[in-house]
Amino acid sequence: MTRIKSILSKIIIYGLLISLLFLTIVPFYMVMVNATHTSFNIVTRLNLLPGGALLDNYETMQTHVNIWRGFANSLLISLPYTVLTGYFGALVGFGFAKYSFKGKRILYSIVLASMMIPSQVSIIGFYQLNLRLHLLNTYYPFILPGIANASAVFFLRGIIAQSIPDSMIEAARIDGCSEFMIFNRVVFPCVIPGVVAICIFNFVSSWNNYIGPLIVMSDSDMYTMPVMISMIKGLYLTNYGAMYLAITISVVPTIIVFCLLSKYIVNGLTAGANK
Repeated sequence: MTRIKSILSKIIIYGLLISLLFLTIVPFYMVMVNATHTSFNIVTRLNLLPGGALLDNYETMQTHVNIWRGFANSLLISLPYTVLTGYFGALVGFGFAKYSFKGKRILYSIVLASMMIPSQVSIIGFYQLNLRLHLLNTYYPFILPGIANASAVFFLRGIIAQSIPDSMIEAARIDGCSEFMIFNRVVFPCVIPGVVAICIFNFVSSWNNYIGPLIVMSDSDMYTMPVMISMIKGLYLTNYGAMYLAITISVVPTIIVFCLLSKYIVNGLTAGANK
């Protein structure tokens, strides 16, 4: 009887997992399939198999926007932003976790409070700041904020506080290491899984950013992928096949990142759980 219950429980668990996998994959599959069909077929029927309009959709897409220029722009923004977020998030988190200084609690409270403010609320101030700094129509407004990413600081501060013992830092000091050497050679290598995990989420967030580039950039040659995709939609006619093809191209980097680095998400989220 116990064995039967064990088999039934496994069947239910695997059934739920397969269902979840199906629900996760189907939207991506439908987007890729619709990228090969005409707008008429997409609107009038459900397409489960690839069609023959892929080249026509590609030509239509390229006549509306230079999608590969937008792809390169998104990479030029997302990659440096992600690297800065991972390194400086760990550096500031290290400072909050292992150092005692006056005003530490107040500063950390400000970091936590900034996470609760929606980005849409500060978009006007963000635009005015970049206008005064003469940073409009540049990549810097979306790269430099990676130095001060509150979510990365909060996430990595917790990992460093739990997984890096004070004795390790003291031993490094006794060996003659400076504070930056302690961080770069001792602390940072130990929290790499957590850094990669937060970098994955911030890469996706930066890649999918739509409102920011739309407001700050007026030069169409500097538009990112989300803005370029929205430009495919015409005023009176929408070519859905071309839009689905552009979306397919847009999601490829995020899928590759998750496939290659998915193990770091689990390791990063559980880092520090066991000392």
